[in-house]
Amino acid sequence: MTPPPALSAVPSPHAAPAAAESKINRDILSVMQGVSPGYFLLLGATLLTVTAAALTWIYQIYLGLGVAGYTHPVFWGVYIVTFVFWVGIAHAGTLISAILYLFRAKWRNAINRSAEAMTVMAVMTAGMFLGIHVGRIWKAYFILPYPNQRGLWVNFRSPLEWDTFAISTYATVSIVFLYIGMIPDLAIARDRTRSWRKLLYTALALGWQGTSRQWKAHNRSVLHLSGLATPLVLSVHSVVSWDFAMSIVPGWHATIFAPYFVAGAIFSGFAMVLTMMIPVRRIFGLEAYITNYHFDNMARFILLTSWIVGYAYITEYFVAWYSGVEPEQTSFWLRAFGPYWFSTWTMITCNVVFPQLFWFKRLRTHVPTLFVVSTLVNIGMWFERYVIIITGLSREYDPAVWGVYTPTWAELTILAGSFAFFAMLFLIFLKIFPVIAIAEVKELAIHEKAHAGHGAH
Repeated sequence: MTPPPALSAVPSPHAAPAAAESKINRDILSVMQGVSPGYFLLLGATLLTVTAAALTWIYQIYLGLGVAGYTHPVFWGVYIVTFVFWVGIAHAGTLISAILYLFRAKWRNAINRSAEAMTVMAVMTAGMFLGIHVGRIWKAYFILPYPNQRGLWVNFRSPLEWDTFAISTYATVSIVFLYIGMIPDLAIARDRTRSWRKLLYTALALGWQGTSRQWKAHNRSVLHLSGLATPLVLSVHSVVSWDFAMSIVPGWHATIFAPYFVAGAIFSGFAMVLTMMIPVRRIFGLEAYITNYHFDNMARFILLTSWIVGYAYITEYFVAWYSGVEPEQTSFWLRAFGPYWFSTWTMITCNVVFPQLFWFKRLRTHVPTLFVVSTLVNIGMWFERYVIIITGLSREYDPAVWGVYTPTWAELTILAGSFAFFAMLFLIFLKIFPVIAIAEVKELAIHEKAHAGHGAH
C-alpha cells in the first residue's frame, strides 16, 4: 500500500510538482529506514568505547583524581581542555541556524539540521566534563543555586559556576531551537511511517497540519529564537574564555580571549560539521541535497576563521613581547620551544597552515581534501586548548614550582569516550529524526522553480 502523500512544506501558488516533493521526502526519510551491518558495527564500536570510558570514570571516582596526570601546579588538565573543545564545537549549529537564518543565507538549509543536532550533542558532551573534572560527583548539586534549609549558596566567583550557567542556558535554547525547527518534518515523517515511529512523531508533531496560521506562528518562532540564540554565540564562549582571562596566570590574563575563543569555536564547529556530514552524504547518497556549493561555503568560513585565529596567535606573541613582562615573555617562549613545543606547532600547522588550501576552489569542493583538512582542524583546535591551559599553569611566576604535565591512560580513555559518545548520539539521531530539514529543502526548491518560471516568461 502506498503511503499517504506528505503535506506541502509551504503554501505557495507556485507549488512544486507532487512527484518532486515526494522524491525529497523519500530520499531524506530513507536515511532513517533500515540498519546495515556497517551501521551496527560502528554503533557497537562507539558503545564499547563509551563503556570503557564509563568504567574508567568509575575507577577514578573510587580511587580519586590521583589517577589523572595532575602535577603541581597543573590541576586543570585534559578534562577542562576537552570541555572547552566541545563547547566550541557546539557553536557551529547556532551560527548556521540562527545567524545565517537572519541573513537569509539559503545555503544553510541542507546542513542546518545536522549542525543543530551536533550543537545539542556537543553541549551534552561538554557538560559531563564539569562533573568529571571536580571528581566528587556526589557533590555536584553544590553548583546549582537553589534555596535550601542550610543557607548554603554557591560561589558565584567560581569559573565552575559561570560554566554551569553558560552550559545550561545554551543547552536549553539549543534544544528548543532544534525541536521547533523539526516540527514540520516530524509531521511529514508521521504521515509516512507506522508502528512506534508513528506514535512518536504524532506526539512530537503537536498536531501540525501545515495550515497558513501554523506556518506563520512557526516562522515567527524561528525568527525570535534566532534573534535570541545569536547573542549566545558570543556570550557563552566569552564566559568560558573568562574562566582563564580573569586570572593572573601568564598567557591567560588578556582581553583578546573572548573574541579569540569565539572565532576558534566557529572555526572548529564548521570543521566538525564537515567531518560528520561528508561520510553521511556519501553513505546515504545525499549528494543531491548536500552539494559542492554547501561545501564551498563552509570551506570559505573555515578559511576566514583560520585567518582570524592565526591573527590572534600573532597578537598574543606580539603583546607578550611588547609588554616587557618577563613571566609573560617566558610563558610564550616556552610554548614554542619548551616541553610542549609539539603541541604548539601541531596547533599552528593544523589551524593556520592547512586551511590555506581552501584558497583554491578546486580544493574547496574536493571531498577527500575537505575531510582531511576538517579533521586536522579538529585536532589542531583541541591542541590549541591544551596549549593555552597546560603551558599557562605549568610555567607560572615561581620557577621552583614549575612542573611538566603528562596525560595518563585514564584521561585519554575518557577523552576517547567523549568522541565516541558524541558519535554514538549522532548515529542514533540519524535513524530517528531527519538529518536534513525536509520542509526547508522543499521551500527552497519551490522558490527556485518559481524564479525559473518567471525567467522563462
